[in-house]
Amino acid sequence: MRDTLFIGALGLLPKNAWSRAIGAVAHAPLPRPICQAAIRAFAKAYDINVDDAELPLEAYRTVGEFFTRRLRAGARPIDRRPGFATMPCDGKVLNSGRISNGTLIQAKGRRFSLSELLQSNTEAAQYENGSWMTIYLSPQDYHRVHHPVEGEITAARYVPGHLWPVNRPSVEQVPDLFCVNERLITYVDSPLGPVATIMVGATSVGRITTAYDASISTNAGQPGGRRDYPAGLRAARGDELGIFHLGSTAIVLFGDPAVNLLPFSDAEAVRLGAAMARRG
Repeated sequence: MRDTLFIGALGLLPKNAWSRAIGAVAHAPLPRPICQAAIRAFAKAYDINVDDAELPLEAYRTVGEFFTRRLRAGARPIDRRPGFATMPCDGKVLNSGRISNGTLIQAKGRRFSLSELLQSNTEAAQYENGSWMTIYLSPQDYHRVHHPVEGEITAARYVPGHLWPVNRPSVEQVPDLFCVNERLITYVDSPLGPVATIMVGATSVGRITTAYDASISTNAGQPGGRRDYPAGLRAARGDELGIFHLGSTAIVLFGDPAVNLLPFSDAEAVRLGAAMARRG
């Protein structure tokens, strides 16, 4: 009952405008003592491991800058074994498995459409016999997403939409949540076959930006659609893909049925760079 009331109240909130406002506040310059106190309070409230940050806390000029912090060198070793894919981010496994009848699991008893997720029947066809993993990033986590495979970046698709939260009540109760929230899809041709990494926006996520195309910025009035990239735009496994400017969810799709996910349980904590799947 409480969760139903929560979702109902959120339905009345102008979530996109609210998220833009939160993003503006998070990146607003504040007097240095206030900013440092806010960053330390945020880090303490969410039990963030500040030793993993690239810079000391005093170097961050806004709460948003700390939230989108890079990691120090060596904090997340990348598994470089041939034939493997690695975790794209820190977080917890929401669910994973084989794509069945063109659908993925959102929550127990609730599925959603692959073609609706990708906004393309043609692109969905490449993944219908493959597998997926959904990873939830909490405020505690590092909020940059990295490429799980090496290969050629062929295209990106920005899908404008709503910004429902991606917490447990929303995942369990909002139908087709990952198909109605705005999202950014990055396609890579890799040694493991076609791979799509999907960054899903959520309430208080002011923006999603990418490392490979500086012109992409979600929740900023840009039109949706697909962008194709010329041959030669390559990424190494573990290269930065994009940034959540406040937290959310990443979904990785593997199109090749020969790629097998390693065993992970739902809600299991995972770290960027660890092995997540292998071919064969």
